[in-house]
Amino acid sequence: MAKVYDVPADELIAKLAEQLKNDKKIVAPAWSPFVKTGSHAQRIPQNKDWWYVRCASLLRKVYLHGPLGVADLAVAYGGRKKIGYNLAHHKDAGGAIIRKALQQLEASGYIIKVQKKGRIISSEGMKKLDRLATELHKELIKEAPQLQRYA
Repeated sequence: MAKVYDVPADELIAKLAEQLKNDKKIVAPAWSPFVKTGSHAQRIPQNKDWWYVRCASLLRKVYLHGPLGVADLAVAYGGRKKIGYNLAHHKDAGGAIIRKALQQLEASGYIIKVQKKGRIISSEGMKKLDRLATELHKELIKEAPQLQRYA
C-alpha cells in the first residue's frame, strides 16, 4: 500500500481537491473570489477552484508535518514581498484563509485539533489520503512500467 510520501505532491493535491469539491462540508466562503492569499501576493488566485486546492494542500501538510498551527502554516504559505528598492522580505500568508479551511477540514472529520499544539490528521483523513495515494501509485505504475520494479 502506497503512502502520501510515495506519490508526487502536485498530482495528489489535484485529485484530492476534486474529491473535496464533492464534500458537502467543504464550501468556499462568499469572500473567497475577492481575496489575495496574503500580503505578499499581488493579485487574487487565477484558479477559480483555489479554495479546494488550498484545503487539499493543507490536509497533505498536516499529514506530513503535524501537529501544525495556523501560525506555522501561515509561514509555510507565505512568500517574498519587495517594497520599493529595498530587499525583499518574507511575509506570512493570510491567517483567515488557513483558519477557515482548517475549521472546514475539522468539521469534515479529516483533522483533529490538539490542545496547545495545533492540528493533526485523524484516522479518517489518513485513510482517505492513503487510499488516494495507492490509487495514484497504481496509475503511475501503469503509465511507466519501468518503475514497477521499485514498487
